[in-house]
Amino acid sequence: MKKYNPALPPDPAQWLKLSEQQRIQLAEAYHRSARIKLPNLKAHAVFHAIVENQIAEGLAPVVRAVGRLMHEGLSRHDAIHAIGFVVAEQLSVAFKAEVPDDANTAQARYAAAVEQLDVRSWRERAGG
Repeated sequence: MKKYNPALPPDPAQWLKLSEQQRIQLAEAYHRSARIKLPNLKAHAVFHAIVENQIAEGLAPVVRAVGRLMHEGLSRHDAIHAIGFVVAEQLSVAFKAEVPDDANTAQARYAAAVEQLDVRSWRERAGG
């Protein structure tokens, strides 16, 4: 896989064959070539890679969310942003927790947040 375009789903097998660094570099290259200005290109690309990894691995709540968000009118790229926003929220919760959740609890909380995600709630929370 030589190029990444968030408007098109990458082939899951090809995506997962790449190293994490290669996935991030592909997302960075896409955003640079599209001349999309971002406050932190690396962080943005990391969230793209996280969400694409979950889609490629068939994580059901994320796969359903992408379809639902696109059905509600978002582009695939924006659907990835919306899910990435949930990832960021969940990381923030985890970092602020006085007592960390176990992995199963954290995963269940993330899955529930993604299942509840819709365009309206994302725009309200993201200020968009």
